[in-house]
Amino acid sequence: MQIEIKLDSLYAEPKILILADKMTEEIHEIVKKLSEETPQMLCGFRDDTLEILDQADVIQVYAATGKVFAITDHSEYSLRLRLYELEERLDKKCFVRISNSEIINLRKVKSFDLSLVGTICVKLTNGKVTYVSRRYVAKIKQVLGI
Repeated sequence: MQIEIKLDSLYAEPKILILADKMTEEIHEIVKKLSEETPQMLCGFRDDTLEILDQADVIQVYAATGKVFAITDHSEYSLRLRLYELEERLDKKCFVRISNSEIINLRKVKSFDLSLVGTICVKLTNGKVTYVSRRYVAKIKQVLGI
């Protein structure tokens, strides 16, 4: 594959043109990558203050007592979105659902313990331990490539 970049002041917005003799899997992958939406903004409440959260700082998102919370290295925030809405907003390369009530950031995982039968123990970088529910074990193994 050849890549050519032309800088021209006539183009205020980048334009991508792919020239090929036929549609290939490689071209499909390139189009798919370029078409992916950037992750949306995430806002959390702490002590009656709204803060914009960087997705890279979020360790886990969970639902408890009818509310949804996000944990970062610094604090815990209350969110006004449901888990299924967050699952759509969060970066799919980093975040994965591990149960009906929890989503974790794979980049904030210290280790996975596969020794338990039927589930996976997840140790997070903040020292907390959580578990993948049986329903999501196959999905996690697929994501991890095992």
